[in-house]
Amino acid sequence: MSPTLIVVIAAVIILGFGVSIYNSLVTARNHFKNAFSQIDVQLKRRYDLIPNLVETVKGYMGHERETLDAVVKARNTALAAVEAVSANPGNGAAMQSLGSAEGLLGQALGKFNIAMEAYPDLKADTSVQNLMEELTSTENKVAFSRQAFNDSVMNYNNKREVFPNNIFANLFGFSAANQLEIDFAEGERNAPKVSF
Repeated sequence: MSPTLIVVIAAVIILGFGVSIYNSLVTARNHFKNAFSQIDVQLKRRYDLIPNLVETVKGYMGHERETLDAVVKARNTALAAVEAVSANPGNGAAMQSLGSAEGLLGQALGKFNIAMEAYPDLKADTSVQNLMEELTSTENKVAFSRQAFNDSVMNYNNKREVFPNNIFANLFGFSAANQLEIDFAEGERNAPKVSF
């Protein structure tokens, strides 16, 4: 075998290996982006439910205006954050902003639930019960989707960090992705509890 043929064969093998690594990184990146779109759907559903719930309880909780306003403000902040992340789920700063916004929304909803406890008629209202049940169901779906997304991000980051993939990842600009970590206040790691 001639030295030129050996060089050509080696170059083809290296090129094929590089293409395989590149394609696996693209697949992993697309997988975590798709996983985020599932979170996006559930978060937007929750953000749509919150104004309906606030409007429904306004008549009962008229003097709890500060609590209601805090929920609406936190919802709007979280909605803006999720829209920023939707444009690029690989943006670490946007993902951290979403985690912070979700933490604040969780705190506001927790205070809202505590305030609702003082209104037995409100808790007995079937439309409020239905909205709260939908909100709780959506919270569970968000948690499940977030776990799937975080698993996809971990898989992607593992693929881009192992040798020799890390060489190709850096060469082609595959940057690390951030998991969605919610900034919960102390003692608020649980989904809002609804009891009627």
